[in-house]
Amino acid sequence: MPDREAKKFHIVSLGCPKNLVDSEVMAGILMRRGFRLTTDAREAGIIIINTCAFILPAKEEAIEAILTAATYKKTAACHRLIVAGCLPQRHGAELARAIPEVDLFIGTAEVPHIAEHLTGMATPRYDGPRVRTGRPDFLMHAGHPRRLMTPSYTAYLKIAEGCGNRCSYCIIPNLRGPARSRTPEDIVAEARKLVGRGVKELILIAQDTTAYGRDLPDRPSLTGLLRELAALEELVWIRLLYSHPAKITPELIRILNGDPKICPYLDMPIQHIDDEILGAMNRRGNGRKIRSLLKTLRAEGPDIALRTSLIVGFPGETKKKFSELMDFVRTARFDHLGVFPYYREEGTAAAALPARIPAAEKERRRELIMDAQADISGQLLRRRLDTVETVLIEGKSGQADYPFVGRTRRQAPEIDGITFVRGRGLRPGRFVSVRITAVTTYDLFGEVVDN
Repeated sequence: MPDREAKKFHIVSLGCPKNLVDSEVMAGILMRRGFRLTTDAREAGIIIINTCAFILPAKEEAIEAILTAATYKKTAACHRLIVAGCLPQRHGAELARAIPEVDLFIGTAEVPHIAEHLTGMATPRYDGPRVRTGRPDFLMHAGHPRRLMTPSYTAYLKIAEGCGNRCSYCIIPNLRGPARSRTPEDIVAEARKLVGRGVKELILIAQDTTAYGRDLPDRPSLTGLLRELAALEELVWIRLLYSHPAKITPELIRILNGDPKICPYLDMPIQHIDDEILGAMNRRGNGRKIRSLLKTLRAEGPDIALRTSLIVGFPGETKKKFSELMDFVRTARFDHLGVFPYYREEGTAAAALPARIPAAEKERRRELIMDAQADISGQLLRRRLDTVETVLIEGKSGQADYPFVGRTRRQAPEIDGITFVRGRGLRPGRFVSVRITAVTTYDLFGEVVDN
């Protein structure tokens, strides 16, 4: 195979936006070293699967993607198959025995070394190890190149890596290491680069964004970082994801409601409301504090959009405890809510807990909450009727009546609903004022009021 074709690569990025940033860094490093990115896996000489291993469905999705890519070594151009990220970090040796078609398994610390790995494998007599995992200590910096895989106007900004919360159900600290924050100067430097490339919306991410700065000597604050980012002239929106409810400060609440560039949007996974379950999960705080926080958030900013995630079927979740959670969902009335059935993960503290709940019952409980949330979402969206919202246009919708689609400040990409827009000649990345004329369970519909 000619060298030009052999250096053509394709990346499949699975899991969360934090993993996507790692994929973007790997792509940027490879392109800087003369490799060529293709969006067509069938024409790629090198395929990289960047995996997630948070819960069982994520691992199953990763295995399916790996096996699909493995067929391209026989039916398409692929001559090197690399599996990266959390799954090799957790199961590298086991995977190497089970899937011989994979040439190299690399863990989460190997992101900056991807080009060296591929260059070494290009030698005729390469006989290096098939599994390369070590301490999960990688922390990106502004000097790392990134090839954005998001639309040109939106980018994720990873402000920290790893986690120190040690929730009993979660394997992430083992896969990503302890919490490690980037310095404010480094984050702002990367943000300037992204804005210089045309990014209008920055979405701040980490395993726990509210833990930002606590590990650094001078303990910079998340609110201080938000103020520095808001000072970037060409930036329009800043959005915050993955916030721990026990670490949300009055200062953070004020800035979420007080700076026009910072979206009044808070993603704070609470996981449960019962004190015993929260204790077994090793979650800081309790049900009373969560309820008090919600009351404060809405008193300080009545228009703030609140997202959360819940776990149902955790060991010890009796019918009474689940009923308490259902009642809480109905009264808390989150704008956006996701529910996951509990998955027992080897290597976590919760794996040894008794009183396990059958899978069918966990799924039933998940559906009950999502049915209740569907009604709540529809009711809350109806309150937006006849309001005028700023919408970031993302492209064409395929619908004749509302030919464009976008998002409001209250809608994060991929995880929330969308806004269908009636207008003319709207380009992706443009912000327009839209009057909301109709709603469905999760989506808005509206007409441009300025063009």
